[in-house]
Amino acid sequence: MTSSNFLPGSSLLHAHRHRKRTLACLPLAIAVAMEASAQSAPESAPDPVSTIVVQGQKLTVESRIDRKIYTLPEDAMSSVGSLSDVLSVVPSIDVDPDGILSLRGDSHVLVLIDGKAATQFQGSKAGEALQSMSALDIERIEVMTTPPVQYESEGAAGVINIITRKGGSRQAASGSVQASLGGGRRSLVGANASYSGKTLSSSIAASYRTDYRQRTTQTDVAGFDTATNQVLASKDFVAEHARRDTPNITLSGEFTPNDQQSLSGSAGWSRRGGRRTYTQLDDTALLSGEPISSSRRLSSGHDPMTHYNATLKFTQKLSRPDESLDFSLHRSISHQREHYDYINESFIPLQDTFNTNLTFNEDIGATEFDMDYALPVSTGQSLKLGYAFEQEDYGFTNVSGSVDPQFTNDFRFRQRVHGIYQSYQGNFDAWAVLGGVRTEWTTTDALLLTNGSSRQTHYLRINPSVRLDRILSDQSTLSLGVARRVTRPDPDDLNPYVDSEHFPNLTSGNPDLKPQATQLFDLGYNYENHGTTYGLGAYYRHNTDSVTEVTEYLGGNGSLTTKANLPKDDSAGLEFSAAGRVWSQLSYSVSGNAFYAQIDGTSLGGSGLKATTGSNVKAKLDYRPSASDSAQVTFTRTDKRLTAQGSISAINIVNVGYKHSFTPALTGVGLVSDLFNGQRTRRMISTPSLTRLYERRTEGRIIYVGLSYAFGIAGKDSGFDYDSDG
Repeated sequence: MTSSNFLPGSSLLHAHRHRKRTLACLPLAIAVAMEASAQSAPESAPDPVSTIVVQGQKLTVESRIDRKIYTLPEDAMSSVGSLSDVLSVVPSIDVDPDGILSLRGDSHVLVLIDGKAATQFQGSKAGEALQSMSALDIERIEVMTTPPVQYESEGAAGVINIITRKGGSRQAASGSVQASLGGGRRSLVGANASYSGKTLSSSIAASYRTDYRQRTTQTDVAGFDTATNQVLASKDFVAEHARRDTPNITLSGEFTPNDQQSLSGSAGWSRRGGRRTYTQLDDTALLSGEPISSSRRLSSGHDPMTHYNATLKFTQKLSRPDESLDFSLHRSISHQREHYDYINESFIPLQDTFNTNLTFNEDIGATEFDMDYALPVSTGQSLKLGYAFEQEDYGFTNVSGSVDPQFTNDFRFRQRVHGIYQSYQGNFDAWAVLGGVRTEWTTTDALLLTNGSSRQTHYLRINPSVRLDRILSDQSTLSLGVARRVTRPDPDDLNPYVDSEHFPNLTSGNPDLKPQATQLFDLGYNYENHGTTYGLGAYYRHNTDSVTEVTEYLGGNGSLTTKANLPKDDSAGLEFSAAGRVWSQLSYSVSGNAFYAQIDGTSLGGSGLKATTGSNVKAKLDYRPSASDSAQVTFTRTDKRLTAQGSISAINIVNVGYKHSFTPALTGVGLVSDLFNGQRTRRMISTPSLTRLYERRTEGRIIYVGLSYAFGIAGKDSGFDYDSDG
């Protein structure tokens, strides 16, 4: 069980002398004990002590000793929403209006797709990729706050593994089609089909999503300008409109010629892009109100992103039961292409209008090879050994139409990680243990071709991880987790190029960033009785060399935001959950994270240690007036957060959904997303040299209506679940 990572209504199946028991959980739910299937990945080997499935209105929550698994319910949000929509209601996960993920308040998260590196969620457009991916393509979310050593040690907060929909039903052939419309000419169409035979299973899924986004950004800066010896106040306002078309197709299959061997694979392609326009207004004045400068910029362009993904896995079962050897090869590539044309106007001082343009190219590639060996030692005990290699390549080019050196950049980055791990899992009466050590050797090469500067690093890290579960009674469980993890700087954060696209708000990376080291500690308690559940967990993170944003005043109306390492950054919190039934037709669930954070910004010019407290809360009401109708109301609040130079304000989101089944095959859905337009980010910075208020508002209230039709031909259950756990 992943402590502190509770979903209301979930619990851990604990060992008794017979190793199994059946629990009552969520309203309208039954809990069924189950062992991990033989088709699971090495890190999810059979473990009757640490697995339980809880079902309610097709919601499945599974707790294992190393993770929480949330299968998406078949409600309105998962039918027509985006990936960021469904992630925002998963316990412990928060998503800001720009699509940036955080786990227990920490954005240093390793995001995987089907257990593998997801290049579309890396780079400068990671948030947009998350908001563009349809929830229709997602089957479940795995959350690991103390990940096992089978996974790379990247990500201080933990791992979020997104499992996509594939085959594996109890039907020889099945499929579904769906279509929905939303405000602002938004739309979604999707279809999937699967086949399950005796030796061959295959599936195909495709979707086409169209989104429209409208947002405004305002930045107010006040600082002392040494050139004029006066305090200047500047205001930058940007109104942006963007349309996103996102086609997606995924193929997967598994061939099992005999009981000893299996070969599985998947391949996917997606594209995201459309027209993006914005109007930018800049004004600077003295404190007396006398204007110093005033200008306007009109921008129009396109920013297509293409992503390719392929995985191949071979499993060989050996002489002993449950002894196996796995090989997997994975390749993921993303290409981002952006081009913008600008019309520039200056009113104070008055100047002639002139045109410019800018082209951005960003390329990310990831290659992974894994070899895993599983050896059962005795009943309830097993050893796992493995080797993993990962290479990440990153390239960024930026060229202005005027070939201005200030707007020209060519940056290359390559990172190689060799990892070996040893893992042990055992069950002893009321105890379950999962522990291991992962050793990683990392080398990086960063080269700024524009000026010929380069930087190489290499380091060795040994990262242990231990999980313990203890049964206290038939209703309660205690769990403990300890781990060491690393967060390597993103390639873009190492690029020293100064990005002037949104002048006067300049940004740049820092080639001298160090990797962050993190110590994780988890303690969790869960109680369950007669359909009502309560969970409580505590966690503590000690970070060294954590990466943060730092903004400095440049004079005039300009500011530069870059990256820096903090000497100390600690956080702790209590996670809580509860679920129950108000009456027979109305159930509730609530979860949250009451946190404490402390930052030492002395080395960045701050006043020393700063601390803050807050509470992130998620709540859901589920009303079922009949067997054919269901309605949901969800509320999420992300509280104020501390930064090295200031703070980020709270965010509140409310969603309302309704679903009606006309027939067993035909279903209608309706959804109002962000009912009260709560997607607003306010970032406050206060230093001796400047005061800066950044506010971004996203027009988030969207109304969707849609229909879904499913079909199938009864047949044998193949159990096909390609690479479900990485």
